[in-house]
Amino acid sequence: MFNGGSFFMSVDQVQNIGGGEEGEKTGGEGVVAAAALRSYPVAPGYRLNVRSGPGTNYSTVRVLAEGSRVTINCQRTGQWVSGPYGTSNIWDNIGGGQYVSDAYILTGSDGWVAPRC
Repeated sequence: MFNGGSFFMSVDQVQNIGGGEEGEKTGGEGVVAAAALRSYPVAPGYRLNVRSGPGTNYSTVRVLAEGSRVTINCQRTGQWVSGPYGTSNIWDNIGGGQYVSDAYILTGSDGWVAPRC
């Protein structure tokens, strides 16, 4: 949720897993569809864990670097998380099997900004 203040993620966010780059796209329809989607910044000063599902109990598939931006494909409910932008149970799907807590993404809203998954 966003209330105009600043927010922060748990300590486990700094785990370095490595992996692919955020925003990787292939040619054709993916590029056209991606152009219609908006990207949002991760909270400043955070390296954000990307999970395989909508909760911290899911495995970390990669870690976003400080200053990253994400494209939200869809959103779903999951585990409640407190972060720099409030407490939320909304999880943002940023790729196949890749979720981040909306509490760490500056969407400008404390609600849904993308279709539900």
